[in-house]
Amino acid sequence: MSNTSVQDDIDLDYGPLYAARKKVFPQKVSGTFRRIKWGLMGFCLGVYYFLPFVRWNRGLGAPDQAVLIDFPNKRFYFFFIEIWPQELYYFTGLLVIAALVLFLLNSIGGRIWCGYLCPQTVWTDLFYAVERLIEGDRRERMKKDAAGWNLERVSETVLKHSIWLMIAWWTGGAWVLYFADAPTLVWQLLTFRAPMLAYIWIGILTASTYVLAGWMREQVCVYMCPWPRIQAALTDEWALNVTYRYDRGEKRTSVKKAKELRARGEPVGDCVDCYQCVAVCPTGIDIRNGSQLDCIQCGLCIDACDTVMTKIGRPTRLIGYDSDINIKRRTEGKPEIYRVVRPRTVIYCGLIAVVGAIMLYAMLTRSLLDVNVLHDRNPVAVKLSDGSIRNAYTMRLLNKRGFDRVIAIDIDGPVNATVHVVGVDSVTQDRPMIVLGRDQTTELRVLVTAPAENNTEKSVPVRFRITDIGLGETAVTTDNFVTP
Repeated sequence: MSNTSVQDDIDLDYGPLYAARKKVFPQKVSGTFRRIKWGLMGFCLGVYYFLPFVRWNRGLGAPDQAVLIDFPNKRFYFFFIEIWPQELYYFTGLLVIAALVLFLLNSIGGRIWCGYLCPQTVWTDLFYAVERLIEGDRRERMKKDAAGWNLERVSETVLKHSIWLMIAWWTGGAWVLYFADAPTLVWQLLTFRAPMLAYIWIGILTASTYVLAGWMREQVCVYMCPWPRIQAALTDEWALNVTYRYDRGEKRTSVKKAKELRARGEPVGDCVDCYQCVAVCPTGIDIRNGSQLDCIQCGLCIDACDTVMTKIGRPTRLIGYDSDINIKRRTEGKPEIYRVVRPRTVIYCGLIAVVGAIMLYAMLTRSLLDVNVLHDRNPVAVKLSDGSIRNAYTMRLLNKRGFDRVIAIDIDGPVNATVHVVGVDSVTQDRPMIVLGRDQTTELRVLVTAPAENNTEKSVPVRFRITDIGLGETAVTTDNFVTP
């Protein structure tokens, strides 16, 4: 190779390593999928913003907020369900079910979550709606962006960002309402008497909502979210994704040219290269280039293409939910096949049913009375003056019901052993009774004493049993009685 050719290779300009990110101006569109997105956005935002104000009667003295995360009292309330800290495994089950539902949706219809239900999508859609209302549609926004700054654009920008900040502020404010009584906290916030922690979290969530939905927008989906990478590994050839049906669309040409070609009997596709699918895309991609990481499969390109096809008198759904298998079958003259029920979806549904059944069974059969015992470690046992042996325990009783209960304490284990609760007078000599307050835990000091002559073993299992005198409900735990 000559020195000249080597130098030519060295001087060759390959361009930048990373392409510059183009500003996206999504165009307004109407149609089936846009209406679905409006409906889901209204529903999701309505639930998020107003659910804290829904009331639920749990009885006298109990919080009446339907959904409440009560950190001071270590409770989570969801309508008729009350979760205690010891029952966090329910949240694990919910997370497992949520992941499986996400996998199931992906195996049926691709990134349904991303396109319709993801908070980033919902709030970005809302921010886009505000932007269009103030600054106009795609062409108007592009012209104003190219023209530079003037008084009109400054006023529109200030108004737009002010509304964005108001939405972001109420988003952060609604979040903190799930952690305290909503009407009370709203009044405290308005009168500047709310806890400082509430203002801090509102500020954090206001800033994050404003930045993510107002500024970063589609870049969150493309660069920050891990789900597109995971989804690509989970999908299969039968999953329905937003697809350009190139078997029908190619070759592309204008409407006028297409009529001429069809009149001569020459093959021509339905795509007229109008770029409406690109104009309405929130990530600015061309769906005709095939499956892409940037596509959130919101379906807006389907609505845009259907509008054009209707105007030119061609069949709709040139872009639609489809699979590569069906495109291949159509090119071969075979009928389309849709397999929603297949091993993958059956397995996901089965796992969701199993985990849901386990959680439901655990919820329906869970005990609302519980007991835990911790043996003293120093000393583990004491020999009294009469020769008997005493072990001390810390007992924690748990009452999950909304009313007081009379609880009797019994033990099974050492021969002729007696139990005494420190600070509590026993109704009978060998069966102490206490009043256990509603919806609370109580810690007791329990002493178990046994004659030494009847208990010669070094360690004897001892079972503590508590009984609700009124309901007959019991709870049992086991420890050891130790001889020094």
